[in-house]
Amino acid sequence: MTPTLVNAPAHVAIIMDGNGRWAKQRGLPRAAGHKAGTDNLRRVIEAAVELGIRILTIYAFSTENWQRPA
Repeated sequence: MTPTLVNAPAHVAIIMDGNGRWAKQRGLPRAAGHKAGTDNLRRVIEAAVELGIRILTIYAFSTENWQRPA
């Protein structure tokens, strides 16, 4: 049975933040945090499709990130 929302929003926006901090707190390299964020984003996209959310906006990178380590 596929879950549905009676009044699903047409547009959901997500700001990804904290993947590097998540990794650091676990003693992992930042790249591990970025991978975990990507894995979670895939699950979010699949859930949005299942719930009938038509538009999904993801903000995952800002120009400030160019100054941060990989």
